[in-house]
Amino acid sequence: MVFSGTRSRYLAEKICASLGCELGQLVITHFADGEFAVSYEESIRGRDVFLVQSTFPNSDNLMELLLMIDAAKRASARSIIAVIPYFGWARQDRKDKPRVSIGAKLVADMLSVAGINRLITMDLHADQEQGFFDVPVDHLYASSVMLPYIQSLKLENLVIATPDVGGSKRASTYSKFLECPLVLCNKTRRKPNEVANMQIIGDVKDANVILVDDMVDTAGTITKAADLMMENGAKSVRAIASHCVMSGPASERVEKSALEEIVFTDSIPYDNRCAKVKQLSIADMLAETIRRVETNESISSQYLI
Repeated sequence: MVFSGTRSRYLAEKICASLGCELGQLVITHFADGEFAVSYEESIRGRDVFLVQSTFPNSDNLMELLLMIDAAKRASARSIIAVIPYFGWARQDRKDKPRVSIGAKLVADMLSVAGINRLITMDLHADQEQGFFDVPVDHLYASSVMLPYIQSLKLENLVIATPDVGGSKRASTYSKFLECPLVLCNKTRRKPNEVANMQIIGDVKDANVILVDDMVDTAGTITKAADLMMENGAKSVRAIASHCVMSGPASERVEKSALEEIVFTDSIPYDNRCAKVKQLSIADMLAETIRRVETNESISSQYLI
């Protein structure tokens, strides 16, 4: 049985259409003081329950998921599988300075204590975050939908680039699969969400460049990288990223940048329309993973890279 939180219903409906099943009946009641309560409107006793909910800001999305898990546990579900296409707080994966929290580990602990038996997610900010969980994690990759799209563009003199060194592993995997050169950008920051300086490592002259990242938040880094590529002689610049966070001035920055287009999955809803933004659906990929988990089949054959 598949259920959804409020903000991920659009994706859950597509998943159910792909699976050929009905979306489960769940009611979330909101109170005047901002609290809310979750109620399953049909029996889930002895059933495998898949809860679709990305935990993007605001934190109500995470709290909804926690209440959905707790309600399912108390309603005697046989197993509870959280389907979290975008795992929020993932950037807080280590202590990068004294006296800070490790938010990703905290959220993982909350989900485990609430009662999940398995997690299905996609493109975590750092692969090792799978180790934060004490339950099995099925870690999917957006490359399964992104690579066919890149190949459909049939770009000549293709170059894969990464807007920062931290994403070099992901970009390197794309470049090896597509058999094209890899270019890196090295950046320094004054403070979070503000890039101070950036340099290109590699040659982009007369190349059709595709920037690869896991998420775009304020779009400062990726638009600066795109503009820098064009200044260094690139023929065109596009970007692909798994998660469409796109907060604050992001849409305006993308619109004004040298980017021809930026392609995301639909792991997060995108409400601020921008002509350069395109979203590819991961519903079929998630539906097939759910089917294989339910029938105890391998999911590794879904991975292109």
